[in-house]
Parts: sequence; structure tokens; C-alpha cells
Amino acid sequence: MSTNRHITRRQMLGAAMAGGSSVVAGTLLQGHEPQSDMSARAALADPKIQGPFPILTTPFTASGAVDFDALANQARFVDCCGCPGMIWPQSGDSIDLLTRDEKFRGMEVLADAVRGRRTALCLGVQGTDTADMLLFARHAEKLAPAAIISRPPDSGRTEDDMRQYWHALAAVARRPVIIQTTGGVAYKGPPPSLALLIELAKGFSHFGYIKEEASPVIARTRALLAARPPIRRVFSARGGLGWLYESRLGTQGLITERAVYADVLTRIWELQQSGSDPAALRDAYSKFLLMTNLSETHPGGGLRGIQLYLWKKRGVFQTMVSRHYGPGGSIPASPIFSELELTKEDIAEIEYRFEALKPYLKPGQPA
Repeated sequence: MSTNRHITRRQMLGAAMAGGSSVVAGTLLQGHEPQSDMSARAALADPKIQGPFPILTTPFTASGAVDFDALANQARFVDCCGCPGMIWPQSGDSIDLLTRDEKFRGMEVLADAVRGRRTALCLGVQGTDTADMLLFARHAEKLAPAAIISRPPDSGRTEDDMRQYWHALAAVARRPVIIQTTGGVAYKGPPPSLALLIELAKGFSHFGYIKEEASPVIARTRALLAARPPIRRVFSARGGLGWLYESRLGTQGLITERAVYADVLTRIWELQQSGSDPAALRDAYSKFLLMTNLSETHPGGGLRGIQLYLWKKRGVFQTMVSRHYGPGGSIPASPIFSELELTKEDIAEIEYRFEALKPYLKPGQPA
């Protein structure tokens, strides 16, 4: 039997994580490894761009201004939790309800906060149209993050609109580009087709990283996973709702605004990777879901809501203030903001469920 046949899955993964050796890369490109081997399919991907990449929650002061000190503290918190990556700005409020200058400054603050740290910073670059997106892409490139992420243009309506938009981004970007398959509240077009995502991955070596959350999620996820390579990484999304199942199908990380659980997400990822303790994996994931489904009963919505309380509890935020959209999802001319209000009963239930997560919190991090 040839030497190539003796390369194990563990050796393949180790080589990919180290950047890949020429021997292993040659094996993969020649097709000697079974098509189902996840590590073989991932060999062309950047080893830093995998695992949980939680989207940071934008903090605000009592006056409704962006709290840049708390944003930096949040980045340091995520890094201290050992999380592989972090993303900002990407949630609707941080894309739509911040000014251009606020987004530029936030990117700069985060680039400074993570300098010399292990957690990979991914900056969000999107806009109403291509010209708007390129302003953010060029600013992000100056800061040299580990990756960038982009959703469809707000003004886009067709597949060709998205193709032109992301081709323009490909010409500017010099690092891995994650494509989010859903748009913002203003986007009325279709999700990018699987054919377009594969076309972009074939055409640009820094594309092929996908945050999949468009319906039908499972069918699209399966198809993208089957297209590796050229697809390089598929990330779960949707608040982590399907992460356990999707990771068993082959997704290699999670992107969602759940950074307050960075240590828990990191532990779940480690358990997924090792396969050493399925019972602990099910337990940690179940208790994480118990927290996230509080959005069904508590005020504030799913993306911020109770997480603002936890950010204060964990010593990172000073307020529970959020900015809001105007009527019909419109962008208000000046910020509309309010402080989250919770009853004693609301808080008691949050504390009751959060207590169950304590075995999975990072030692030394505020609980």
C-alpha cells in the first residue's frame, strides 16, 4: 500500500491546522482521500477561520452613544474565554443603526483591542450598494483583520446584483471572506444561490466561507458541505438553534450574536472536535439552548434582550441600553434608544438557568 494510504484522518487534520504540508496537500489534490473526509475537504481553508465566531453585541451608554470602552472590553472577554474568533459589526442594529463614523471607529477600537491576542477578528463590510460596501471594505483592509464578512447589498434584487457586489469585494479583500446568505431588513432579493456561492469559491481563493441561514437551511447546508472544495467552511447560524445537528452534518463553527456565552461556545466546540464526551456535549448544548429560548418569554428580543443583563452581570457592560428601528423597520433620523426593563421574576429565571451553565464557564471569567 502506498504511503498516501497510511495518512490518517488525525494526521490530515493536524496538517491542515498547521497550514498543511506539501505531502498532505498533494494527497488531497490527487483525490486519494475519501470524498467524505472532512479534514481533506477543509485543507484549502484558512485554519484560523473555524469554530465559534460570535458576533459582538454593540454596547451603548445611558445617553444612547456607542460605548467604545465596553466594546473593547467585550473583545478582551471573548479572547480570554479562548474563543477562536469574533465578528463586528454584523447584527442589524450595528449595521443599520450606527453611523459610518461609529462603525469606522468601532473597527479601529477592536483592531487595537485584539492586537497580539489569539482570537481572530472578523470585520463586517456591507452596504446599501457596492460603493457603500467598498468604503467599509477598504477601511477594514487597512486594519488587517483575520477575515471579513459580508451580507447581500440592501439595494440588491437579483443574483447579478450580488455577483457584481461580491466581485467588487473580491478585488479589494486580501483575506478570507465569509458570505452571510441572508440580508438585512431592507433587502428584498433572493438568498444567493448555491451555484453562485460555488462560483465565487472557485473564482476567488479567499471566498468559499459561508454563514448559512437561508431557507431551507438543512438542505442548503448539506449541498454546500458536499461542495467542499471549492467551498471551504460552512458555519451554522440562527442563534445556534441547529448547531449540534448541523455540526454532525459537517459544519465547522457557529456565527451568531451570542458572545456573552463565548466560554460556553468554546467548550461546546472543543467537545465537538474531540468527540471525547458526548454526554457532556449534549448537556452543555442543552443548557445553552435553555438560555437562548428565554427570548420567548422575556422582553428585549432574541439578539440582545437577556444578554444585556448577562453582560452587566459578567462585568463587561455598564448599561442595558439598545437602539431601535423606527416604524416598519425604518432607520430613524436620530437614535431611538431605551434601557431594558426586567422584573424580579424575569431576573430570577435568568439566574436559575444561568446557574446550570457554570460548569462550562471559563475559570477566572466573571460568572
